[in-house]
This record gives sequence, structure tokens and C-alpha cells, in this order.
Amino acid sequence: MFDNLSEKFSTAFKHLQGKGKISESNIEDALKEVRTALLEADVNFKVVKSFIGSVKEKALGEKVITGVNPEEQFIKIVHDELAHVMGVENEEVDLERPGPVAVLVVGLNGQGKTTFSGKLSLHLKKKKNKKVLLVPCDTFRPAAKDQLITLAKSMEMDWYDSDLGKRPEEIAKEAFEYSKKEKYDVVIIDTAGRLHVDNELMGELVNVKKAMESVKPEVLMVADAMTGQEAVNVAKTFHDAIGLTGIVLSKMDSDARGGAALSIRHVTGVPIKYISTGEKMKDLELFHPDRLAGRILDMGDVVSLVEKAEEAIDQKEAENMMKNLEKGRFTVDDFMKQMNMISKLGSMSSILKMIPGMGGALREIGDLSPAENEMDKMKVIINSMTKQERQDYKVIKESRIKRIATGSGNTEAAVKDFLAKFRQMEGMMKQMSAMFGGGMPGMPGMPGMPGMPGMPGGAQPGFRAPKGAGKKKKKGKGKRGPWGGGFF
Repeated sequence: MFDNLSEKFSTAFKHLQGKGKISESNIEDALKEVRTALLEADVNFKVVKSFIGSVKEKALGEKVITGVNPEEQFIKIVHDELAHVMGVENEEVDLERPGPVAVLVVGLNGQGKTTFSGKLSLHLKKKKNKKVLLVPCDTFRPAAKDQLITLAKSMEMDWYDSDLGKRPEEIAKEAFEYSKKEKYDVVIIDTAGRLHVDNELMGELVNVKKAMESVKPEVLMVADAMTGQEAVNVAKTFHDAIGLTGIVLSKMDSDARGGAALSIRHVTGVPIKYISTGEKMKDLELFHPDRLAGRILDMGDVVSLVEKAEEAIDQKEAENMMKNLEKGRFTVDDFMKQMNMISKLGSMSSILKMIPGMGGALREIGDLSPAENEMDKMKVIINSMTKQERQDYKVIKESRIKRIATGSGNTEAAVKDFLAKFRQMEGMMKQMSAMFGGGMPGMPGMPGMPGMPGMPGGAQPGFRAPKGAGKKKKKGKGKRGPWGGGFF
């Protein structure tokens, strides 16, 4: 996400390295590179002009703190202005008003409306504890009803059996009346789209909104983040015609430029409320401008990372792993559970980008898919082990290695390599556990990335726990790491 922009900003900031203070002359080159970076990212030129002017004014004005590193001052100013351009803070759907809350999902075909409707329903059900009804209201493309019902069934979500022979506004009104009767909290209405903006589409959406006007519906437009300025133009057209209350950017995980995210709020005045970050139903995030600005500038996003970890980590499993570590045990089963937790957090690159300063390191490392492939390979090998072997890998001798290799479709050398790495990992985990009194700060272990602290395969030669580490502490004095134990 925004890889090119992040790299260009990093290059721009180097112009202030070693400078004693911020001055018009020494920020000029940095501002030129920032301007170029934003234009290349397909950010609206008016937004770029306003952004550069504001950054320059603040950098040279009274708000600059004396005695602080000029590069850090400038980065902070750019960060705050980026957040301001994108909206400052998150504005989620208003769930505090009396229900049912009606949400109209609008947009062109192919932008991800139906998929977002499913994702939003899951988000509201799992994270907000709301009773949600999904309503197919696309009479133009009948297959959209089947698609939404299929998604609803896969998530065990309720849906309304719309009669597509009726007008969209009739369907919406009837579904809402049904939701009141059945005491639903939220009604998500998936409306029709077209391949392009036309009068027929807009007239239909205006009628649907008018039919729901008495309950003041949320109107969320789904836009493909990868289309850049086109997404901004479409959003402006929709807003002028029907009045949007929020925007959803889909395919954010594939958007390397960032033009839509950085322009759409400024141009339309409509807040971005959600971003879709993957194909799975759980891949939906609230849009936090300040956090995204931090990711763009390689300042990380620790808050979002902690939130993801809290969702992904099974506290009971974490406690069991902690107990094992406190007894000096780290099993293959424990390692498998850790890898599964990591997978729930997302790809390695997406996780590492949330850690301050890791963006530059990732650019140097390059493609992380070999490391992720190695993790998948390890999982297959582990799944070919017996329960006894996963609890005590030391029982694995030649005959067992041969059986595991055959069962996992790997060579015997690959199984031996895994066991050697796990042995190294086990020693590192025990030492780190002793060092931190059982709690493990930092990120989960990630195999196949040599030289990176805290990651299996990256343990440094000669590592030793500090003197006195691992000594029994008085009851109640031990403190666990923020991630609950194990690699975390």
C-alpha cells in the first residue's frame, strides 16, 4: 500500500539531514520532491498545491519547535498535513441513533459493492455486536442477489428475499419495514450499479434514497482505490446527485500510488469511512487518516497492529504457550500455533509496515514471498508429524524423517533442515523467555529472514541471556510482554 509514495517521501526528507534548522532554502528541494511524488501518485493537482503551500507555511512559521532535529520537525508537519487532507480522524457509520440504521451501498459495477456489503455486515456483527440484515436491491443485475445470498450464507448472516420484479425503492422500503418488525439493528441495502455514470442509474438511486429519507440513511459509495483520479471524479458525481455520507475504498491492498485516498476527501468533502484490504470477508478496516499518514511516512501504525493482534490471538492458547515457556518447553505445536496467529494478522510485509522504521528495511529486503513460502512449507511438514512428534521433536529419527518427508511431499533433507532450524529456534525462545521473564516483546517470529532480530532464522550467533535472567521471581512480580507470550 503506497509503496512508491513512501519511498519518494523518504528520499525527499534526506534533503534536511545534517541541517541545523529549517529554512526556505533547505526545504525547497524537499518540497519539490514531495510535490513530484504526490503528482506521480495521481493526487489531484489542486490538493497537491494546497498541501505544499500549507506544509511550507507551517515549516517556516511559528509552529516549528526550536532545538528539535529539522528532519523530524518536517516529517511531523508533513504527517499532520497528510492526516488533515485525508480527514484527521475516523468517522464510522453512526450506530448510536435509534435503529434500525439503514445503509445504502452505491457505486459503479466492478468496484466491490456486494463484497463490501458482506464485509460490513460481518464487521458490525463481530465487532459491534449488531443484528444485521442484508438486502439485495439490484434489479438491473439479478445475479447480484445470488452473490449476496451466497456471501450471507457463508457468514451465517440474515438476508431479505427481495422480489426483483418490484422497483428498487419498493424493495428498500419493504425490507426496512421487515427489519423493524424483526428488531434488526442495521439494514444494509446493496443497490444497483452500471459500467459508467448515467441518468437512469442516478434517477434510480435518488428514488431509493427518497423512499428512505424519513430514517436518514447512511449512503456509502464504494470506489476502486486503484483507479485514482477517476474514483475521485465518480465520487463527486455521486455526491452531487444523491448526497453521500461516506466513501469506501476497495482494493487498498493493491493500490501502490494512493491518489484516491489522498484526494477524495479534499475534493468531495465526504469522509472515507472504511477501506477494504483484501479478498477475505474479514479484510475490512476503519479508515484512520492519522494512522495511514504514519504508514506512508514509515512511522508505522502500532495501534492498528495491536488491534489486529488482539483479534488474532487466542488468549487461552497464548497462556498455554506461556506456561510451556515458563517450564522451559517450546514445542513444534507451539510454533504451529504461532504461525497460524501470524497468518491471521496478514502478510509479512503488511505486518512489518506497521512497525516504525521498517518500511526502509523492507525496501532493501525486497520480496518477502520466499519467507512466506517457507512458512507454508513448514506447516505442511508439521501437519505430517504425529501428535507425539509435535510435542517432542527429539523422538524423530531417520525412519520418522522418511515418513514425514513422504507424507508432506518434501525431501528428507528439507525435513532435517526444518528440525535443525526448530532446534535453533527452541534455544532462542528459551533464552528470550528467560531474558524477559516469560513475556516476549516485539513481533512474532518469522522464518527465513536471516539477520532480523526476533525472527526465527535470524538469531544472532553468540546470543546470551543477561546475567541473572531466568531466576525465579517473587509471586506477582513477573510481567508479561504486551503480546501475551510466545513469539509475541
